[in-house]
Amino acid sequence: MDGVLLLHKPRGMTSNDCVQKVRKLFRTKKAGHTGTLDPDVSGVLPICIGKATKISSYLMAENKEYIAEVTLGAATETEDASGSIIAEKEVKLPPSKEEIERVLESFRGEIEQIPPMYSAVKVNGKKLYEYAREGKVVERPKRRVVIHAIHLLSDIKQHDKTASFSIQVSCSKGTYIRTLAVMIGEKLGYPAHMSELVRIRSGRFHLHDCVTFSAVEQCLKTGDLPNGFLSIEEALNQLPKIKINDTLAKKVKNGAMLEMNEDFQHIGQNDVVAIWNNREIIAIYKKHSEKNNVLKPVKVLKTNE
Repeated sequence: MDGVLLLHKPRGMTSNDCVQKVRKLFRTKKAGHTGTLDPDVSGVLPICIGKATKISSYLMAENKEYIAEVTLGAATETEDASGSIIAEKEVKLPPSKEEIERVLESFRGEIEQIPPMYSAVKVNGKKLYEYAREGKVVERPKRRVVIHAIHLLSDIKQHDKTASFSIQVSCSKGTYIRTLAVMIGEKLGYPAHMSELVRIRSGRFHLHDCVTFSAVEQCLKTGDLPNGFLSIEEALNQLPKIKINDTLAKKVKNGAMLEMNEDFQHIGQNDVVAIWNNREIIAIYKKHSEKNNVLKPVKVLKTNE
């Protein structure tokens, strides 16, 4: 079975836990997720199954959208609620909505982040969280990410010594919302952490498109596919399309390059395009970087059998 399952990931499971469960449910060895969500995070987690694992990179590159809760007054070692507190400052008088909104606005656009130590980013071939578990802090490469939109969603809630509020963020791939919460706190004058997070969109897939594990299990018992299961063609529907005949399809399935004609003129230099034959996507191509008017294969999904 080949396709993409739009999973509503539950809290308490790692992304890899979810992949392993999908493998068992669909009785397949080939499955992989399209972007890690921490165990305490819920929301949109597309999982590629079978031949769809070949297209995961095209789903991972999409923008993401989140609803997060920022808590002021306490910073943690993991930058979220699961970590031990490493800094505190009592919030006697919470910042106003106007002050928070000004700070949020200052993050719109391209910003620089340093990945948290408790993350899967690799430094010298080793994941940062592996260093962190050994009690080591290493220098991390800065990364530039884009905050497309960010706004305040809730009133400011006063707690015993802390205060919290919810935000909605639309951002580029690779953005750490945990780190963003810490950065927001710093500008407001407080240690801070991300106390809750839900991914509500990944690319064009929204939370309302997703299906829970219980719904998947129920459908598979009756031999049906869940509503949140997409074919490869449905999952890549946003890519520019080129339809070809059977003769040319044989060459494409062998990984041949294609000469560009008038059908290809809408393709940008960095675009990837889906090559269709008989209502199926058989390959993904892009412009050759050195040869003018030539397309080269990036992924061949169907081969000559």
